[in-house]
Amino acid sequence: MEEALHQLSTISPQDLEKVNGLAAMAKPAFRSFLYTVPGDRGMAWESLSIPSEDGTPLEAWYIPATGPDGAESDKLVIYNHPLPMCRAGFPGHFGQPWSTLSDVQVDFVQQMRYLHDAGYNVLAYDFRNFGNSSAANGGVSGIGRWEWRDCVGVKQFVDAHPRLSRMKVGLYSQCMGGMAQYEAISNRPELFANVACMCSPMVPSMGAIFSAFGSLMGIEQYLPLIDLQLVKMGAWTMEEMNPRLFAPAVTMPVLMFQVLHDSWTRNPEDGQATFDALGSKEKELIWVPGTNRFRDGYGFFNREPGKILPFFKKYLG
Repeated sequence: MEEALHQLSTISPQDLEKVNGLAAMAKPAFRSFLYTVPGDRGMAWESLSIPSEDGTPLEAWYIPATGPDGAESDKLVIYNHPLPMCRAGFPGHFGQPWSTLSDVQVDFVQQMRYLHDAGYNVLAYDFRNFGNSSAANGGVSGIGRWEWRDCVGVKQFVDAHPRLSRMKVGLYSQCMGGMAQYEAISNRPELFANVACMCSPMVPSMGAIFSAFGSLMGIEQYLPLIDLQLVKMGAWTMEEMNPRLFAPAVTMPVLMFQVLHDSWTRNPEDGQATFDALGSKEKELIWVPGTNRFRDGYGFFNREPGKILPFFKKYLG
């Protein structure tokens, strides 16, 4: 931390404000809200409160689907979300303050509708400090490093449930949700041993994101100071938030997609390295073309459900 302390003593007030703004990604000043619900897409749903492994209450939807015989499906997809979103998606189209990050709508409920119509029950939840779930860890996001406990709690809930425990399970774990899922699998491999597959889109390393944003803002030389500010607020360093620390523990079939020319990471090698680190023998990486916007990757399922649903069909049935 010597370099960071030196930078802190010499940095201009303007650049320090930028540094602190980037570090604040780990403690968002506002939450995404449930601007849409399953009923808006014609789906019945049940609201649930699920305890994380450490007891943090997590708010969730259970969306039932029917199988070929007209009864409740015997297949379940556990769906989790990225930072700074929630289970509904991202309400950037509502204006400030959400549009300060991005002015676009990201609609995860439509993706759940595709899964529902394909015969998959969906269990979608908000991580701690996001959406309607409870606050924890002083409101600081671990960008996976605290949230893995939420992945564990949700899977424990499923395994203890009289109906859900009899279902075949797949995962849809994106961005921060993917990072959390990898660590959950690493820490509790026996809990996830019966999971059939995982779709894991848009999983970055935080080092790549901070480096790209730092370059755009003219403060890339202050990455050590960003680490210091993260630690001071109770978060983790960039390297400690790297999904490749836990990716080798993932051995189930995985489908990943990433934006090829991503302005938020500026580094396709970062996504490739995470994909390569996965311990899965059966894995596929799709590069999303035609855009440089990281946020367009979240909507890839909306635009191309035919690229995603066959994966679940192959491994989940």
